[in-house]
Amino acid sequence: MDAECIFCRIAAGTVPAQIVYEDDDAVAFYDIHPVSPVHLVVVPRRHLTPEDGSQDEGILGHLFVAANRAAEATGVAASGYRLVVNIGEDAGQEVRHLHMHLLGGRHLGWPPG
Repeated sequence: MDAECIFCRIAAGTVPAQIVYEDDDAVAFYDIHPVSPVHLVVVPRRHLTPEDGSQDEGILGHLFVAANRAAEATGVAASGYRLVVNIGEDAGQEVRHLHMHLLGGRHLGWPPG
């Protein structure tokens, strides 16, 4: 755990969040600045930067499983949802902890951004 990382503190339960799904390795919670009716952040409990994640394929796969379970819990799995991973400043990554955004609850246009 990185004591300075907001996502580590949410995963540890020391910072409150509206958690939708959690297991031993991942936590999914509502984003504080949503851009869609359902906007979750899915994070590994262990502090990983995006670069670290490329060395741990197991956690990357597990984040997809956790995201699907969170989508089911919020009711967007049947109609569809988008998973987004921003890596680096130009992509809009604000927290240096590997995470995905789960967006759903309305039609999502393409292309994004």
